[in-house]
Amino acid sequence: MLAIHWFLPTGGDSRDVVAAGPDDQRPPDHAYLTQVARAADRLGFDAALTPCGTACEDAWIATATLVPVTERLRFLVAFRPGLLSPTLAAQMASTYQRLSGGRVLLNIVIGAEDAESARFGPRIDKATRYARAAEFLEIVRGAWSGEPFTFTGEFYEVTDATTRGVPDPQPAIYFGGASPEAEEVAARWADVYLAWGEPPAMVGERVERMRARAAAHDRRLRYGIRFHVITRPTADEAWAAAGRLLAGISPEAIAAAQADFAATASEGQRRMAELHRGLDPSDVRGLEVHPNVWTGVGLVRGGAGTTLVGSHAEVADRIEEYAGVGFEEFILSGYPHLEEAYWCGEGLLPELRRRGLVPELPTAAEATFSTFR
Repeated sequence: MLAIHWFLPTGGDSRDVVAAGPDDQRPPDHAYLTQVARAADRLGFDAALTPCGTACEDAWIATATLVPVTERLRFLVAFRPGLLSPTLAAQMASTYQRLSGGRVLLNIVIGAEDAESARFGPRIDKATRYARAAEFLEIVRGAWSGEPFTFTGEFYEVTDATTRGVPDPQPAIYFGGASPEAEEVAARWADVYLAWGEPPAMVGERVERMRARAAAHDRRLRYGIRFHVITRPTADEAWAAAGRLLAGISPEAIAAAQADFAATASEGQRRMAELHRGLDPSDVRGLEVHPNVWTGVGLVRGGAGTTLVGSHAEVADRIEEYAGVGFEEFILSGYPHLEEAYWCGEGLLPELRRRGLVPELPTAAEATFSTFR
């Protein structure tokens, strides 16, 4: 079975990729995040990714406040290793897992941009951050082992690291990155390797490479992929919505974003930016780099920049295609996240259920609908 996840906009939300003004902005207050989380919960999404960074609310705290207002939804908490001790991180995740009833997943984010990393300090280069992350994850897993764990490395030294109890189940560790350093850390310590939504031929090469890397450590990974989504009953409706999204992006915003992307230290961001290089940003279908894979969002948005666009059946076809490449988990999002959760949850997810690709929703009491007659 595939796992279909949603996204919590803890940095704010909008009907546009770049908010047009105050009337187009939805602050990430608790009331709005509750709406998005409850929608994802009742529609049958498996988990919700929560980002990290100074532009967002803290992922640990924000998601913990949403556990009591949801029933099944798990929370994929993004955080940066090195900003807290690995034993403390193991304790936090272990406590979260017990008090939430097993509803936490961990997304390890290294960060590639020096400006963002400098906000947290200390200043260390990307290769060093990956080396530190490998030690961090070794200690986290050791602290969860049920036995006191002692470790001495280049970055950490701990004696008898442990937590109050072994988390059951242990939170799955998600890890992304397109550089060789990222791939090696993921192969050794991750449970799920994450990629951004490149065309199948491109991203399929990485899956095969990661399978070989993991096998060298006698391990098997699951694979997840990150897309935005615009799914509608018909393809024309979906592409019209994509066109409206594109119309809200100014040439000035594109130019500014492209300048930032040109200076990126992230291999993944570089690959995202190359997908739309040379394409006409005024032609909505001209930004389609694979059937139903659209690069319009990536003209201005950093990180994941591709969108699955099409009818519910077409988007389901693409998900099946990526599943054939090896992906078992899909992290989706849309603008705005509340409304797009319903388009996806009431259209795409039922189509995937009909195909036997995702689990059925838990049985609920049959609903009745009144026509007032």
